This record gives sequence, structure tokens and C-alpha cells, in this order.
Amino acid sequence: MSDKVTPAELPAEIREAVPDWDDEYLDRVSDRLMYNYDLEKDRRVDGERWDLYGEMRVRSQKQFFHPALSYADHEAEEYLFARRESRPTVAQLEEFVEYGHELADERVVPDEEHFGTDFTFVLVTEELPAAVREFVSGFRDRTLLKFGYHGHYEVNLVVVVPERQERVASEAATVAEAFTLWDDVTTPEEGLISRFAKRFWR
Repeated sequence: MSDKVTPAELPAEIREAVPDWDDEYLDRVSDRLMYNYDLEKDRRVDGERWDLYGEMRVRSQKQFFHPALSYADHEAEEYLFARRESRPTVAQLEEFVEYGHELADERVVPDEEHFGTDFTFVLVTEELPAAVREFVSGFRDRTLLKFGYHGHYEVNLVVVVPERQERVASEAATVAEAFTLWDDVTTPEEGLISRFAKRFWR
């Protein structure tokens, strides 16, 4: 299955909202993400520049017979930061983790409706050092808010080397599949969003 979606297959509002990347790899990645994420290119956040930036929000609710009679509302969201780097280091990834916690202090609103917020950092690189592979593969950083009563937030890491078809991702970084162009996802509607939803409704 090809991951390239023709413009005619998309609603006009989506086609107009998704930027074009000069970087062919990131442009193809955006084709996989655009169904579920609001995407921007060359986004600056707190002085850091990201080639690709995305936001996704999911809301779940149960209801009695009619939407007006809803209960158990839950919200989840993900912030995605991706850029190219020639050679990643463990120290750099540790800085991203700290930055993720700073963003959580700014963006997460802990209350009964908050289920979870993910901050995912992706580096597209030319090589994958062994120390980086080991650090990312064993990484998991999940913070419960008010013992979980106000949900949680999580920091995720992904490093990918497209030219070598290599990728390493932390345990909860489901969006990593969008960056693995040499592997098929299912369909745009059933692929990435369903994997995020499984974590959300588990």
C-alpha cells in the first residue's frame, strides 16, 4: 500500500490547511499525519525550531440515549515535535525530556476530565549511535497527576534514520509508525488514530 494520498481524496479544508515540506521525507510523513493532527512547518516554540509540529486532540464521552445526557467525559491530546539533526546524542534527548516536563507545566490542565497528554519528540538523523538506541528503547516517562485522578502526561522519544530504514522509539510513542515509511500502516482512518485511541480507552 502506498502512503501517498492524492489531493483529490482529501476534503478541501484539509488540503488547504496542510503545508508542503521541501523535505520529501517529512512531506510523506505529513501525508500519514494529516488525518489526525493539525500540522505546521518551521514552528518555533520557546526559541526551539521544529521542522514539523503537530497537535492532536481526542475527546471521549458516554451518554444516555442522547448526547445532551453525557457523562464520563475524558480528553487526551498529543503535541508532536520533529526535526532533522545530523547526529543525535543522549544529552540532547535528556534535554528534550526536561523540556517536555516544562511544557507539561504550561499546557496540561489537570482536572477530572483530563485523561492524558503526550509530548513526543522525533529526531530524523543520519545515524543511530548505540548509546542513543539503548537510551530510547528503554525509555518511559509517565507522570500521574493527583495519583491519576487528574490523568497523566507522558514524554515520548523517537529517532529515525530513513536512509537506513532504522528506527527506535520509546514504549508509548505510537506516532513513530508514521515516520516508518518503509512499513505499511493500515488505512489513514484506522491506523494511527486507532492506536492512540487504544491507549486512551484502555
